[in-house]
Order: sequence, then structure tokens, then C-alpha cells
Amino acid sequence: MTEVRPRNGLPKLLVVDDEEAILETMAFTFEDDYDVVTSNDARRALDLLDENAPVAVVITDQRMPDMTGSQLLAEVYARHPETSRIILTGFADMASTVQAINDGHVYAYVNKPWEPDDLKQVVRRAYEHHALLMENRRLVDELRRSNRFLEAVIDRLDTGAIAVDPAGVVQAANASAREMLKLPDDPRGVSLDDVMKSKGLEALAATIQKLASEAGGRFEDAELRVGDGARRLRITLETLGQRDGEPIGRVILFKEVSHEPLRRRFDEIVIDTGQHEGELRPRLDEALRELRALADDVRGSGIASPGMAELGERVSRAQTAIQNWLDVDDLLVREDYPDAQLLRDRMNVAAQRWPSGEALPARVAELARRVEGYYESGENPRQRVL
Repeated sequence: MTEVRPRNGLPKLLVVDDEEAILETMAFTFEDDYDVVTSNDARRALDLLDENAPVAVVITDQRMPDMTGSQLLAEVYARHPETSRIILTGFADMASTVQAINDGHVYAYVNKPWEPDDLKQVVRRAYEHHALLMENRRLVDELRRSNRFLEAVIDRLDTGAIAVDPAGVVQAANASAREMLKLPDDPRGVSLDDVMKSKGLEALAATIQKLASEAGGRFEDAELRVGDGARRLRITLETLGQRDGEPIGRVILFKEVSHEPLRRRFDEIVIDTGQHEGELRPRLDEALRELRALADDVRGSGIASPGMAELGERVSRAQTAIQNWLDVDDLLVREDYPDAQLLRDRMNVAAQRWPSGEALPARVAELARRVEGYYESGENPRQRVL
């Protein structure tokens, strides 16, 4: 006979015994506090266990036909290790009880005959043990989800990051760090010094050691050879601590700064052009040559960092702005009635492409006024502005 008594909100208790009288007694004893499921067949009990999971506690008799209690609990442990397991046994079954404890990881055994109040206490403690296991599992799952989320976020960062414990053993390394330093997919559990040595990065390791021996708030730039070229990394080191200030390790940050010398060249070109006084066309022609050379250097660096990619985009946009200014100036001289809307559009595109925050050259502002005047009046003096 199998009986299921669904009781929403109550912890589930599975009782297995081949004697119907025992099952009825157990159901009566625990029905106020548990959702009681009973079975007089051990193999059917395993199906009930799966169907009603999670079951908080299983109580089984040791002596049953077809399958003993110890065999049943071993299978319960294999399928649902978080379920607390209790075996009912007589003195003559002590050898089997020991086997059940070893194979089925039994939480408790109860000698026959038992006192109902005593059994209730044992079951209550078994349920509390189950609840603790389930809460721990929930917390572990939540921590794993949080860790996966955090790893996904950190892997999206452009800055490389390696976390080490107080002994210098790598605990985490994000995707940017692994790519920059050509590290193994998972360097965790290996000392940072060994990781660096395995990649021929002893000089980089020495820089990190230097930062570790100094007060925080500093950085060091280091050159990292990549094939025939080199990358420049800015390295900072931060101490990781608990709320009470106890240090738990350090995080080493690697920022790609190979583009910075090229970025300074770009800034100088833009500033010199924007501040140029007098005839502007020769300066614009020179700026185009300088920007083309700079674009070649960006592409030739072989570095695909976000900073280098952004610089390449800014160089291209500045070239577009300058070329549009030159073309508009040429059209106003070459044609009596150039397309006024086209001129306005090209001036607007140029204004959008010129680096934001930088002033337009004075003669470019004059050219914009000339275009607007022509758009409104239709009169074109055919004179160069730049």
C-alpha cells in the first residue's frame, strides 16, 4: 500500500515499512507537522522520493522483503544526498545498522520499540539538518551565480586584472589580463611568479614586486614585447581587505597605454590646427599629411586595444572634417552656383567629425558663415576663405 497526503507548506516525510500498522502509526504521529508520504514497498518508495522531491526526511525499517533498509538508504543517498535518513532497527540488526550508517550516510538510527516523543525529537533534528543543508546549498548556488555574474562583468573590462592571495597565488584573472599576457585559460592555483616566469615575463614580475613593496596609489609603466613589436602597460596594485581591515590579497591592474604617445601626437595636430591664424589651407594640407602618417602608425602598431581603436577612429574623423572644409572652399571658388544644401551638409558633417571640445579654426568659422550667407542669398563671390 502507498499513501500520499499532500500538505502544502509542510516539510515532506517519507516512511517506508512493510507493516501497514506501522505506517498508520507513523502517519498519525507526524501528520500535524509534516506532509507524510508512506509506502510498504521499498522500490516504490524510491519513485515516491523522486516524485515528491525535496523530501526532508526518510524513515525506513531495516528488515523488509526485496530490499533492506540499509540498501534503500544507500540508494536514497545516491539520488538525494540532502535528504536526512533514519533507520529503525532491532538489537539483532546492529551489523546491518553499521552497514547502513557507512553506505547510506544515516543521520540517526532508532531502536525498536521507540517512544513516540523521542522519535519526534529525532525527526525534528533530522529535518533541521536537512533544512540547514538546503540553505547551504542555496547559498552556494547563489554564490556561484554571483561569481559567474561577476566574472562575466570583469571579463568585459578593458583593464586586465589578476587577483592573488596573501601568499601570491593567483585566485582570478580576467579575460583582458589573460589576453595581454598570453596566460593559460585558468592560471588559478599557481603562484604569480611562476605564471610570469612560464611566459618569460620576469621583468614584469619585478615591476609588480616593486609596487608591492611601496605604498599604494602609485603606478609603473612597463614594456611588454609582443612578436616584433611592443605594448606599453600601466600597472597599478591595490590591496584587498575585509571590513575589519584584514588583508586578503591584492589585485594587479594592467591598462593598455601603447596608444598614449600616438594620442599626444594627435592632440598636437588638432590643437595646432585649431589655433592657427592667417591663411589656413597650407596648415590643413599639412595636417592631412600628418594625420595620414599617424593613421599608418596606428595600423602598423599591430595592437588591437580599445584605446588604439578609439584613436584610429578619432584620426579618421579629423581627416574627414579637414577634407570637407577643403572641398567646400574649392566648390565655392570653382562653381558659380554650387549646391547650397550639399555645402551645408558637408559643413555639418565636418563640425560633427572634428574632435569635440576643440575650437574650430577661425577661418573655418568664417567659411561656415560664407556657406550660410550663400544658402540664404544665392550670392557667391567665388573667393577663397581658407
